[in-house]
Amino acid sequence: MAPQELPLKVAVVGHIDHGKSTLVGRLLHDTGTLADGKVQEVEAMCRRRGMPFEWAFVTDALQVERDQGITVEVSYIRFRSARRRYVLIDAPGHRELVRNMVTGAASCDAAVLVVDATEGVREQSRRHGLLLHLLGVRQVAVAVNKMDLGGFAAGRFAAVEGDVVRYLASLGVPPQAVVPVAAHGGDNLARRSEAMAWYRGPTLLEALDRFEPPPPATARPLRLPVQDVYKFDHRRIIGGRIESGRLAVGDEVLFSPSNRVARVKSIEAWSDRPGFIPPQSAEAGQAVGLTLTDEIFVERGELLSHAHNPPLETSVFRARLFWLHAAPLEAGSRLTLRLGTAEAPVEVQAIERVVSSDDLAARDAARVEYLDVAEVVLRARRMLALDPHADNPATGRFALLNGIEVAGGGIISMEGYPDQRPLITPRAANVSTVEHRVGPVARAARNGHRGGVVWLTGLPSSGKSTLAMTAEQQLFAQGYQAFVLDGDNLRHGLNANLGFSPADRAENIRRAGEAAALFAQAGFIVIAAFISPYRADRDRARAAAQQPETAGFHEVYVRADLATCERRDPKGLYARARAGQIPEFTGISAPYEPPDAPDLIIDTCAATVEECAGRLLEYIQRQFAPPDS
Repeated sequence: MAPQELPLKVAVVGHIDHGKSTLVGRLLHDTGTLADGKVQEVEAMCRRRGMPFEWAFVTDALQVERDQGITVEVSYIRFRSARRRYVLIDAPGHRELVRNMVTGAASCDAAVLVVDATEGVREQSRRHGLLLHLLGVRQVAVAVNKMDLGGFAAGRFAAVEGDVVRYLASLGVPPQAVVPVAAHGGDNLARRSEAMAWYRGPTLLEALDRFEPPPPATARPLRLPVQDVYKFDHRRIIGGRIESGRLAVGDEVLFSPSNRVARVKSIEAWSDRPGFIPPQSAEAGQAVGLTLTDEIFVERGELLSHAHNPPLETSVFRARLFWLHAAPLEAGSRLTLRLGTAEAPVEVQAIERVVSSDDLAARDAARVEYLDVAEVVLRARRMLALDPHADNPATGRFALLNGIEVAGGGIISMEGYPDQRPLITPRAANVSTVEHRVGPVARAARNGHRGGVVWLTGLPSSGKSTLAMTAEQQLFAQGYQAFVLDGDNLRHGLNANLGFSPADRAENIRRAGEAAALFAQAGFIVIAAFISPYRADRDRARAAAQQPETAGFHEVYVRADLATCERRDPKGLYARARAGQIPEFTGISAPYEPPDAPDLIIDTCAATVEECAGRLLEYIQRQFAPPDS
């Protein structure tokens, strides 16, 4: 199917009993979509039950739905207008069925929010609006339903319209149309209502036709989550569904996060037709099997891309999360992340804020309760291959599992965090290590201490540089070979070409970590004073410095709360960051990840500079003593 022929997927959401299913059923009838005899079938059923005719029964197929008058399961209904084809997704409105609503709306291109004119915006109306925002839906029309019960009054419509427009606009998704309708009679659905001659806007069907189709998935970079690898005769066939982009025989492809590269040898297909020629290409939406020119190890969960346009690799990301589990989510909670076909254990590193669906007020909270929306930071124990949802929705959505039960889901943001792929992918070739003829033991014997790295991390103005310079001076006076690597100093030379984006921050620490490791190998006690906001970067610095027969790497958390750091502010940076003059400033508009288990914590709020330096000096003397002392 060509991309321009794909139906537009529209979710129909709203508070319970506001008339979603009635609206869908009547719209199908008025566009000539219902099968012959369907209306008569529903009429007969209603007569048997002694109840008035219900358009909702056209789509509410389950017995419980008809008995209780609510939608339980998600219904997918196809119809077409004069302009295009649609898939209407009729989602449940009941609070206890929000999980089903999220399932239905997760892949939609647009949405219709149904609001009862007599009741106005209710709890689930607000919650569904917030969920549409969370799911990345940016095209919304509002149907103010049951206008007949309010006498088709223009004043009542204006009041509800004002409330819903203000709410959706505050979410960043102002509605493209707000249409007064009476779904049971078909007013303003597919035809204009004589009873509401005062309304000059589009009918609901016209509003749907004004929605823009999303960019075709084929226009996005190639992404194919590996479903499985099958051994068939002498071939190993990699199977999966192409979520975005195009794939062709001969393409150089990359599997992430293993970072193995190969070329596509064939795209497999079966046919008993004489002269059948296997396909040479495939595109988004197709399930394929393919073979590679090279026998590389690939397994379920890898993400295939073109080698020149890969996904991001990271072990940490921000998420906008909707929590569906009865037990609250807390910092430190451990769950299973499902991302495409990959699953990985993750931990909730931080709960940054919880958003109330009632008034959109963001509040600090230690836990995320059932049906809360929250912004959290998730950390995995291994690298993940993913895309920010804004770049590629297919690989930017995830689910969280508690055991085998889906406990939540959301979309991925990398705001404030770098792509770690450039930091872990070797690029040099034909390079070999040159062995030194003077080893760490000989240097320790000469210096009277081992070399190693003391890494000071903390918020800006926490006291890292002051503490480092004081300790260096005292160590030097006692005969130690000590040297400070300071973040500001390195940015005047080695790192002068780096800015303060997440990627540049990560590269800044990568270079600093490698330089510190070289100094340590030369026998120096290196005191590295860097904000180093990301745990992953500090872990890489630790790995670089963990050399045999040296004192290794020691992470020191120079702790000071944000308020204290702002009061100190010797360079005036916090004030400028608060004024918006410094983007991505750590602690204000960029994240800082405190150490999980530092080797030493020095609280500069609770002691003087001399006392803090004394603690650091004592620690270094104990940890860096030569092996035979």
